[in-house]
Amino acid sequence: MKFETQAIRTQTERTQHHEHSTPIFATSSFVFDDAEHMRALFANEEPGNIYSRFTNPSVREFEVKMAALEEGEDCIATATGMAAIFATFASILSSGDHLLMSRAVFGSTFKINSDYLQKWGITYDYIDPLDQNQWASCIQPTTRLLYLETPSNPGLDIIDLDAASNFCKSHNILLIVDNCFATPYLQRPLAHGADVSIHSATKYIDGQGRVMGGAIIASKTIIEKIYPFMKNAGPSLSPFNAWILSKSLETLAIRMDRHCENALKIAQWLEGREEVKTVKYPFLTSGAGFDIARRQMRAGGGMISFELNGGIEAGRRLINARKMMSLSANLGDTRTIITHPASSTHSKLSPEERAAAGISDGLVRLSVGLEHVDDIIEDLTFN
Repeated sequence: MKFETQAIRTQTERTQHHEHSTPIFATSSFVFDDAEHMRALFANEEPGNIYSRFTNPSVREFEVKMAALEEGEDCIATATGMAAIFATFASILSSGDHLLMSRAVFGSTFKINSDYLQKWGITYDYIDPLDQNQWASCIQPTTRLLYLETPSNPGLDIIDLDAASNFCKSHNILLIVDNCFATPYLQRPLAHGADVSIHSATKYIDGQGRVMGGAIIASKTIIEKIYPFMKNAGPSLSPFNAWILSKSLETLAIRMDRHCENALKIAQWLEGREEVKTVKYPFLTSGAGFDIARRQMRAGGGMISFELNGGIEAGRRLINARKMMSLSANLGDTRTIITHPASSTHSKLSPEERAAAGISDGLVRLSVGLEHVDDIIEDLTFN
């Protein structure tokens, strides 16, 4: 089945009520037929549900659907995107291991390294995501994985996934890719050789700013390593949120087509403004990553980053002059959202860390919504 059909027709088995739309399985636990049935489930000798922290039909539908759309073997859903990242690191890495991570990643991912992994004896190096020679110079005998975002948040760096996969295979390390900005509809990292694809489902997968969630898609072998952490630590996705996210996937392709269409028009319009110093969008032909983006992405996505002449004060004037756009730290919504990363999503980083990640004080991040493109452009007032 094609992507759109899989997103709609992948469902849990209907109950005795023969419902058309899958119901929410809002239960904390499940009952057993008898003592032997209970024993067999706890011993993993029979499939079935025990407790919703372990498995739940609503959550499992979302997981099966995400695995299918990403062309992966299996998936584990989590309470948030950060829970997905933390669960992956905590399950794969051990004390004494070494991690390579792009400098161009979300601010909270930096904090996992400095505040948690470091005190557990896990070391890390930040690398320029576009300089593979630097990657090689940072490899250690204890390096276990490479973590990348593409497109990155908020700088929209585009990393060649095929090249990254070849690098990781040559050094016998795992490649983990945050695919949040692209979604499975626009990009499938596993098809380019990545070992794990991670999502904050809070963003485009929900698409309407309603619920939080995360997803980890990988081989069954890797998912089996992560499952015990999920089961015991408990960063589980709620059945209600899973139901919302599974239903949202049914319209993902339609929504992303409109996000991409609007964003490309706005990025091209911004390029012609004298107030704008630089514009970054994956499918701008003038961009350094255009050829790679066109090869590994269906379209450019709904995110734009741009830097204004005039720095932080010009950015503040633009944000304060808006009449329609939302000022929020979220993204991937039907509503257009404008954000100043240096004072919000990446504010916990030092000025040096922000500079290394390509985040200037005047950088503005735009999550382009589904409104009419002319209305979005009209709200970008530079006067």
